[in-house]
Amino acid sequence: MIQLQDITKSFDTLRVLRGISLDVRQGEVVSIVGPSGAGKTTLLQIMGTLDRPDTGTVVIDGTSVQQMQERELAAFRNRHIGFVFQFHQLLPEFTALENVMIPALIAGQTQQEARKMARSMLSLMNLDERAAHKPNELSGGEKQRVAVARALINRPSVVLADEPSGSLDMHNKEELHRLFFDLRDKLGQTFVIVTHDEKLAGLTDRTIHLVDGLIVEEKPLFETDVRS
Repeated sequence: MIQLQDITKSFDTLRVLRGISLDVRQGEVVSIVGPSGAGKTTLLQIMGTLDRPDTGTVVIDGTSVQQMQERELAAFRNRHIGFVFQFHQLLPEFTALENVMIPALIAGQTQQEARKMARSMLSLMNLDERAAHKPNELSGGEKQRVAVARALINRPSVVLADEPSGSLDMHNKEELHRLFFDLRDKLGQTFVIVTHDEKLAGLTDRTIHLVDGLIVEEKPLFETDVRS
């Protein structure tokens, strides 16, 4: 579903990624772990088409993305890739419902259809009663679940999460981790998660260990029925 081949990336003289090849299958939950500076976030940004590699190929859902122009790439990203960040990145002036609607509106849905889709996503997150609340009226865990709903509204091929539970307390961390696996089971959703959380990494189908811009180890945590 995602194929990376010989990905390299440098910033000035600093080599951040030094030849990464990685396949992610549909319905798989993959974690990427490693020390700070290993290149985890850079790899996730390239996988999410937010940055371009210096060399190598990126294929997402059968589409090679590296030759796309920026406008075409933005449209592809909106429809095929969802993002969850450490600090939710919700727009403070909008309600939870309105925040979730935004990617659907960008994709060309009508206000009515986007609202219907957003309500469905918030219901899936058990946030029906919080739809009219703005981010400053939500708990940390609720904000992050709204962010997950926003990432899912266009039914993307993959959700990329960068330290998604890093700002949460233990209870909300565990709830968010369970949510990822529930969504995989219910929707067949694919997740790639950059994390320092060893407990979360230990739950995933596969853990990719990144050190100094290279994959040094891949650990399948358990056998899982994923679809190629």
